This record gives sequence, C-alpha cells and structure tokens, in this order.
Amino acid sequence: MEDEDLDEQYEAFQSIADRSTPEKAVQKLRSLRVPDDIIEMIRQRHEVEVIKIREMREPNVVYKSGRLTWYTGPRHDDRFWPALVAKLKSGPRPWSEAAVASLDDESTKVVGLLDHPRSNEYRSMGLVLGYVQSGKTANFTAVMAKAADRGYRLFIVLSGIHNGLRRQTQARLARELVQLNPAQWHEVTTVDSDFQPKGNAAAYFAAKNQQVLLVVKKNARVLEKLNKWLASAKDYLRDCPTLVIDDEADQATVGGKVINPLLGELLRSFPKVDYVGYTATPFANLLIDPAEKDDFYPRDFVVSLKAPKGYQGPELLFGRDPLDGEDPNDVPAGQDMIRKVPEDDIELVRPINKAAVADFVPEMAPSLRQALLYFWLATAARRVRGTGVPHSTMLVHTTLQTGIHEDFRIPIEDLRSEVLDGVRNDDYDLYDEIERCWIDETGRVPAADFDETTVPFDELLRHLPDVLAESRVVVDNYRSRDRLDYESGPVVAIAVGGNTLSRGLTLEGLVTSYFVRASSAYDTLLQMGRWFGHRAGYADLPRIWMTEELTGWFRHLAVVEAEIRKDIDRYLVEDKNPLTFAVRIRTHPKMMVTAPARMKAAVTAHAAYGGDLVESRYFPTGDDAVDWLRRNLEAAETLLEAAKRHGRSEAGSTTDRWMWRDVSYRDVLRFIGEYKFHERSEEARPHLLTRYIEKRVAADALREWDIAVIGNSSAGAATWKLPDGTQIGLNRRSRINEAADPLADIKTLSGPRDAAINLRVPSDVDVTRRSEVDKLRAEQRPNHGLLLLYPIDPVSESPRTKREPLNAPFEVVMGVALVFPKPLSVDSQVEFDYVSADLSRVPGTSGEYWEEENPEVLREDLEDDAA
Repeated sequence: MEDEDLDEQYEAFQSIADRSTPEKAVQKLRSLRVPDDIIEMIRQRHEVEVIKIREMREPNVVYKSGRLTWYTGPRHDDRFWPALVAKLKSGPRPWSEAAVASLDDESTKVVGLLDHPRSNEYRSMGLVLGYVQSGKTANFTAVMAKAADRGYRLFIVLSGIHNGLRRQTQARLARELVQLNPAQWHEVTTVDSDFQPKGNAAAYFAAKNQQVLLVVKKNARVLEKLNKWLASAKDYLRDCPTLVIDDEADQATVGGKVINPLLGELLRSFPKVDYVGYTATPFANLLIDPAEKDDFYPRDFVVSLKAPKGYQGPELLFGRDPLDGEDPNDVPAGQDMIRKVPEDDIELVRPINKAAVADFVPEMAPSLRQALLYFWLATAARRVRGTGVPHSTMLVHTTLQTGIHEDFRIPIEDLRSEVLDGVRNDDYDLYDEIERCWIDETGRVPAADFDETTVPFDELLRHLPDVLAESRVVVDNYRSRDRLDYESGPVVAIAVGGNTLSRGLTLEGLVTSYFVRASSAYDTLLQMGRWFGHRAGYADLPRIWMTEELTGWFRHLAVVEAEIRKDIDRYLVEDKNPLTFAVRIRTHPKMMVTAPARMKAAVTAHAAYGGDLVESRYFPTGDDAVDWLRRNLEAAETLLEAAKRHGRSEAGSTTDRWMWRDVSYRDVLRFIGEYKFHERSEEARPHLLTRYIEKRVAADALREWDIAVIGNSSAGAATWKLPDGTQIGLNRRSRINEAADPLADIKTLSGPRDAAINLRVPSDVDVTRRSEVDKLRAEQRPNHGLLLLYPIDPVSESPRTKREPLNAPFEVVMGVALVFPKPLSVDSQVEFDYVSADLSRVPGTSGEYWEEENPEVLREDLEDDAA
C-alpha cells in the first residue's frame, strides 16, 4: 500500500475513533472488510503515536497503573486549538514559537491523561502542579481547547472564591475560546454574572455539536443553584463528556464542611466526568484521605509542570537550602531583591494583636516610604526602557482587616503629593534622597545580570512627574467597590488589600511589594507571593519589603516546593503511582502545612540521613552572638579532646588537615547536644540527628566516626590552636547577604573534596563528583560517619563580588559538617520531619497574632454578586 493511501485510511480510523473509541474504530474497519494487514498497520501507527505522547519527557507525570493513553495530539482539522495558537501568536504580547511549543507539549500530556470522551462511563481525578503566577491558566485553557476538539462538551471552571479572579478567568476564556469560535459555544456565565439558572437546562445539552462553558466561584449559594439546575437536565447529561477544571484546587475544595460536599454532588451529576485540579500549593490536595472515593485525592494522575523560562520563583528570589544529594554550589542563593522591614515599623502598618484592631490607624513607616519611593522610580525607569507590560503595580498587604485597608489611602496619597510637589519645585533634598535610593538599588542588583541596561537617574527623572501624577491607590477587598482595571489603558496602581489580591489574581506589571501579613500556613503564605512570575523587560527591578522572619519562611517554602517535585520524580524512577507512594511534605516548627481541617487524613512521614551531607550555613553575628559562638567553639574543643583520647590520630594529606579515626559515636552525640545549629539550618535538627544515629547504632552502624579539622594553608591566614597546641589556619567564609544583617548566610561551608578526607582516593577518581566519593565510601568506610570541623576567620573578607565580610564578634567561628554513609541495606528513619497522605486504607494556636481566611464563612451577601 502507498503511504498516501495509508494516510487516508489512518485519517478515517481517527475520525471513527473520535466518534467512538480506538477499539470500536478497529471493529468498524473490520466490518468494512478492510484487510487485516492494513488494520494492523493502522493499529501499530496509532500505538506509536500514543506511546510518543505517553513517553514525552516533559512535564513529569505519574498515573495510575493500567491507565490508557488515547490522545495522539492535535490534528490539522481541529478547530479550537489552532484558533488559540493563532490568538497567542498575534496578540498585543505575542508568544514566541518556543513558548507555544512548550504549552502544546504540556497540554497534550494532560489531555492524554483524560478519559476518552466516547467511553461509556468514567470519573477520573487528577492534579496539575504549577508555580504561583506561572501560566497555569494558559495550560488549562489549552487543555480545554484540545479536549473540545476531541468531543468534550461541557466545561465547568471552578475559579476560586473571589469575584475578581472569577471575572478575570471568565474574560480570558471568552477571549481565547468563545470569541474565536462563537457559533460553537454557549456561555452560561459572563464577565458580569456568576451562575444564575438559565431557563431550561436541557436546551444547553441537547445539541451534540456545541460546547458549554461555565466559570463559577466555589461559593455555597452558587453551587447549590448550579447543582439544582443540572439535576433538571439529568437525562441529557448521560452522554455529555464533562471536564471540571478546579483553579486554586487547594482552596475551599479540600476539608470544607460546605463547599466540599457541594462539589462532590456536582461531580456525581455526570456519568462521564474528569476532574483536574490546578494549584501551585498542593499541600492540602496531597494530604486528602485517598480511601474516600468521593473526595478529591488525585488518585489517577499527578502532573508537575516545569517552571517556564524566565520565571522568577521562590528559589530565584529567596534562594534555598540544598536537598539530599545536591551540591550546595548548584543551589540558587537568591537575588538581592529582599528588603528588611524593621520590627519597629510593623506596629505602624499592622495591628499587633486582635485587641488593637478597633483603634488601629496605619502610619507612614520609614520602610513603607522607601518602598513607595522605589516603586515610583522603578516605574519611571520602565518607561525609559519602553518594554514589557504597560502597567505598573505595587502591592501593599499587611492585614485582612478591610477597614484598615481604606485607612492606608490618606498616608500614601499624602506622600505622593509631597513627592510630586518636590519634583515639580526642584526640592534638592528630595532629589538627593531618591537619587541615592536609585544608585543603591541598581548597584545591589546589576541590570546586566538580567540582560538589561541600567537606567541613568537623569533619564528616569524626566518621567517621574507623570508617573506620580498618574499613580493612584486602589483598595481591593471583598467589601470595596474599587477594583484593579487593566482593560482600559496603562495603569500605575498601589494596590492595598487582603486575600482578594492573593489568590490567582494577576497583578499586571507588579514591581514592588510591601508584605508584613502574619500567616501561619504554607499554602496561604505562598499564594500571597504575587511577586512570583514573569517580569519581561524589568527582571532586575522587582523588590520585596518584608520581615526577616518571613524571608526565612519563604526560603523554607522554596525547599518544600523543590522536595515535592523531587518526590514526584521518584514516582517515575520507582514505578509508583499516586495510590502507592505518598508525596512527603517537610514540616516547620512555626508554620502549619495547611489548615487543620485539611490535614485530618495526614500521617507522620519519615526522613533519613543516609548519603547526606549536613552542614552549618547560618551564623549569628550581632552583638548578642558572642555566647553562642563561644559555646560552639568549646563544644568543638571538647570533641577534639575526646578524639585525641579515644581515636587514632592520622595526619591529613596536607598540613592544613588533621584527622582522628574510630572515635566513639558517644563523643559525637555529646557534641551534637552541645553545638548549636541555627534554626534556619532545618536539615540540621539536633534531636533528629541524634535519633537517627542512635537507630543506626542499634543496627550496628555509625558506632565509630572519623573526626577531621579542615584548616587554611594560605599565607597570611589568621590561626587557631588545636588542643595539643598545633597552629591551624582559619578558613575564610564570607557572607552572601548584606553585612548589616545579624544572621550571616555563607551558603556553602565544605569544599568539594572535603568529604573524601578519610578515604583512599585512586589517581583516576574525580573526588569533586559526589557519586564517585559515595562509591569509595561504600567500599572503604560503609559504616563510619565523618564529622568535619571548620574554624572560620571571624572577619573573612572576600574579593568576590556579591560577598560581604562575615564580621562575627568572636575570635573563631566554628562550622561543622556531618557526612553520613549510604546504608548497605534498609536505612533507619526518623519521624516528625514530614507529613504525607495516609495510604494505609486504600484497597492550633501559639498565642501569636495570625490571620487566616476561612472560605467557608465569607459573607456571601457581599461576596456573591450573582445572588
């Protein structure tokens, strides 16, 4: 048979498969007496196309065993996806070919996990994990377009709990789906109206060749009306392939006493339905009880989208600590874009407790003034460049109290008027202040690092009066009637609000954020990070003002995000699926993973240190750090005395290294109990380290340790005496954060060769590769631990750019690293470091002032504009 003839036969097969299923299409070909060898060629070609989709490398996907992939990708005769592609390429901010190709691949992978729309009955539950402000809406819009091309007819998008996000989502889907093929769509909801009963429901589902779109809030009154309306068309829904997209799937869906049952009732309305949740904060979703068949655990598939090129996420802004097996030098340290809000300023912008709410009136704190000045300067600089989105926005988020939001208007407007008058009247003191601000900020974050050019102060000054004149304060909360409007022309807005600004809603051109909101849950806090996303044309300009504690929390969340994705990668390697391997979520001593109601089915997961390098990275350097540093030095000296008494002395390979072999684990445990790691070194929790070592000792491992001191042989280095009087050079470890910060972050303590100090290294082995060192350790010291001590020069100046002196207030700063061998058999585990879903059944308050939104108790008469 000629290739052209086979192509025609294959197209006929695909057309039949769309109207039925691939299996039924094969039967149809046989009934038409197509020769068996031709049918086999067609079937094999289809299988090749299916496998190609199934084995696409990106995005990472895990799915329930036995789940079939039927989708073979877009076709030339499709209607909705080609129209969307043309729209994306021709819009005011056209997508590049690479961006469209990435969206095509990722959405194809998701559609391939849906059920074939012509199957008899189905109900699948999936989860798509993205990043905050990273294009999740674009992905599910593409998924909807491709699903519509293959026969899905009803699309229900559950768009958070706020009207702002619902309207934004409805407008986008109208632009990118409905308006491109208006004759093919029924829009039941509109930009101005959430769901209201639309006459005879059956009329919407009787037509076989039209799609129906609803974008609804997760609001009790809305869902009750929708369920009742759908029930009236029950007979027509039997053959209506339905796709439910749950945007912000962790919000209200999970654990709610009202919303959760209503959503369950919604899904039960359809014999043929797939549910796909989208979220950047999947903590609640991954802790659902999978044994509850009517709940929303992603039992059928989990998709992990990759971060788009140019995306600014938690890792880039805040940095993170290395995960197990990672080289610290390969881990992002974070950009110098975070500015500290002093404790004294907090009481000026946020009530310190509930009792203070009634009489609180915000004032212009010095840090808020700096943030506002920078926002106006950065906006003017963006106008000089003339690139990126035309809008410029600042976020001010300090409290949920709506009355306080309105009270910010006066101090902000007063400052705007003051600065505008000063610029118009040549106030040289003001010029000096803002010029120093601009020079300092552009010096700390070089534009060249982001392929941009620094804007000279004189050039931005020409645009500053217009920026100030156009700037306005927008109070956006569920009570206010004021709303951010990016549809009517360029906007310069200072958005003051609460959770309406922190869930899904895109703040166009967000440059500056002032954030001191107290929140104790991972998902709530991460979703408030509206500063994550793409900043084309001004990637060097974003700045975030927040407290030092919040900075540490966001850094922790960067680690949590990375670990979740790493666990999903483990699914692939270990051939697991969502019902046989639960994703672990690292806990934090001061934060909840999610609201308690969403964690009822969570169980304690486990952690182990086998094969890990654990080291001190953070050192206090303020005036009150002397006792801390002295105790750590004394702990090291005590350990070295014990090593001298109980171990075998062995000189290192050079004069700057000393080592004692076979020191008792008891001496190591005593040291761990006396040495103090800073709490931000989360992997170095003494009680977990101690319990792990004790468990390994019980398994006849880690009974003996090698103790080494790593020094510095450079000429001119300051020295420190070992207990036997030997002089050793002090290491230089400068900080990556600003010198004024009382907590120094040195990023990396140990060198790439240090972990091999107790091993015999052949000349052909590269000890800078961790995998090679692990092999040697397994051969030579499989049951020995290694503890490295690093005496550090308290000044530690560095010639490297972006480094500051350590400047610690004590004679020696003692760093420590522990190297754990990979166990030869099953590793020991320690508890209370992680939580996960409980798969075993599958066939609080601290006195601090936290503000958590409960979507179950929102004032529906204020929140529901569709009532």
